[in-house]
Amino acid sequence: MKLGIVGTGNISSRHLDEFQKIENVKIEAVCDTNEKNLNKFINNNKINNTRGYSTLEEMLEKEEYFDGISNTTPDKFHKETTLKILEKGYNIFCEKPLAENYQDAREMAQAALKSKKINMVNFTYRESSAYQKLVEIIKSGDLGVPRHVCASYYQSWLTSNKWGNWRDEDKWLWRLSRNHGSNGALGDTGVHIFDFAVNAVGDIKEIFTDIKTYHDKGKQIGDYILDANDGFNSLVRFENGAIGTVTNTRYATGHANSLILEVFCTKGALKVELDEERTKWSTLHICIDENINKMAWDTIECPKTPSNYQNFIESIKTNLNMQPDFYQGAKIQNIIDKCIESNEIGRWVDV
Repeated sequence: MKLGIVGTGNISSRHLDEFQKIENVKIEAVCDTNEKNLNKFINNNKINNTRGYSTLEEMLEKEEYFDGISNTTPDKFHKETTLKILEKGYNIFCEKPLAENYQDAREMAQAALKSKKINMVNFTYRESSAYQKLVEIIKSGDLGVPRHVCASYYQSWLTSNKWGNWRDEDKWLWRLSRNHGSNGALGDTGVHIFDFAVNAVGDIKEIFTDIKTYHDKGKQIGDYILDANDGFNSLVRFENGAIGTVTNTRYATGHANSLILEVFCTKGALKVELDEERTKWSTLHICIDENINKMAWDTIECPKTPSNYQNFIESIKTNLNMQPDFYQGAKIQNIIDKCIESNEIGRWVDV
């Protein structure tokens, strides 16, 4: 199976690694408008037999065929590049967030639907087998109806050098600057935690959000104006009557990438807590039956499930579009836009 990659930034190496793990999948070509980054990507990943192009248009024109293309360009280029790929008739796997705003995301979803091509957005944390089991149990109704939800994404990106020094590296600085296409923590990691909650519990009906941008890190570094948000808190009301909170911050010292989802239902409760090293990705916590009165929790170890990358390849083979698709990506982007609206007007808004 022949794949192409558009964009050779930080996340593209992850896409390359994951697709190369899949039998009979080959990365035929990559493209990036930055020739230095393109050559570095090819050389560092030792894929010298992979053809490199300086524009997407050139790659689409000169390459005979792709079974699918992975889009790892910066957020602000997702719409433009994706529409060109779909117009050419190729299946597409797009990095999150799907777009910078709901209008663009909706247009991408509509184009994907019209094209009848496989389309997926990379909400990575869906890959947790414990999370997938949580979703399965909730949707089965065995625990009754969800009543309260607590969802959080903790990251210490602004207080730790685990990933490098954000003050010195372009690959991180752009995430702090709206000029460079960033929607801050809300658009970068907030999409993950909202997808986590919505996919498990159901659609959000109303939302009230407080978004915060701190200026102790300075106002500008080089060409980067540091004006993108650093975290948010949301109160949510779900369509099914449940209420809850969704929170996200880049100031969570002691946490790399920690996602926690607790769902309290009328007949029990479930909890997943994901970590950077994926050591807890298969562990589901559950409180049911006699344990309810004991305030005790059992743990369930869940068998490993396929990755988004594997599901994309399987979708191409079977022509059955697995989740999360562009429709889900657009739905989450609409929530992000409503968070911004709520923060600006200071009240609840309908989703």
